[in-house]
Amino acid sequence: MKVELPDPRRKLRQLAFPLVAPTTPLGVEPRPKERRTGADYDTEWARSFRARWTRTVLLESVLRPTAAAIARPRRRGIDRLADLQGAGEPVIFCANHHSHVDTPIVLTSLPEPWRYQVFVGAAADYFFRNRATGAAASLLLNAIPIERATVTRRSADLAANLIDDGWSMLIFPEGGRSPDGWGQDFRGGAAYLARRTGAPVVPIHLSGTDRILPKGAKRLRPGPTTVTFGDPIRAEEGEDTRRLATRIEAAVAALADEHTSDWYAARVRAHTGDTPGLGGPDGPSWRRAWALGERSPSRRRRAAWPPR
Repeated sequence: MKVELPDPRRKLRQLAFPLVAPTTPLGVEPRPKERRTGADYDTEWARSFRARWTRTVLLESVLRPTAAAIARPRRRGIDRLADLQGAGEPVIFCANHHSHVDTPIVLTSLPEPWRYQVFVGAAADYFFRNRATGAAASLLLNAIPIERATVTRRSADLAANLIDDGWSMLIFPEGGRSPDGWGQDFRGGAAYLARRTGAPVVPIHLSGTDRILPKGAKRLRPGPTTVTFGDPIRAEEGEDTRRLATRIEAAVAALADEHTSDWYAARVRAHTGDTPGLGGPDGPSWRRAWALGERSPSRRRRAAWPPR
């Protein structure tokens, strides 16, 4: 049997001229390094047939029972979507944001046909910070990366193209979870997409999720929640993004007022422009926490003491 010995000259050449990555010549702008996380994460695979089938199974067998056990969501105002449901047109759902449980609660509360044809605008720097979290968010929630600081062209084009293709969108215009249970100013991403695509905006108010898993908490505290759907809003001719975003925020605030009082009183205040804002009163943290408790329906319905 003939045994071939290694060529010593080849070994010397490898030591003298080791293989290295090609470099960019001086004076030539280097090619930007390709990223696969953050806003550059590719989510197209999450809308394939297999991924959609898997997500539907997980939604019905895992998310819905879990949401029912932890949050016991009470759903109100679904009848306000009757006209849209008949047409089956894409919708931009805009909700206030207090907790990580907001997304699964809204997704499991959406009526058909939107429940299985919706994607979520998720923070690129949080849910897509690495490929593992990006894959989980894409598969479970059909999430796409959205920049929180400003709506980039890449994010806006992706969201607009999906809406044009018949997908509805769930977005939290505040850009992040509330730090103290009160709302934050709405940003213009949802209003921009509504003007660009012509899709109606459905305001949603979530109540109770801040007690289940507030920002910074690590333990779930099960409790009741309420999901209130509002009347669809369409961009008016000549209306700019800022004014439409203000109208969307006012609609969500009116739903919050409706939840803590009643429909008629909330509509009267909305008509006169006296709807309490989502941001709460100015003042120290203890005063804002106290005012937040005063807005609780259970506290406002408690019998007066002493009894009259």
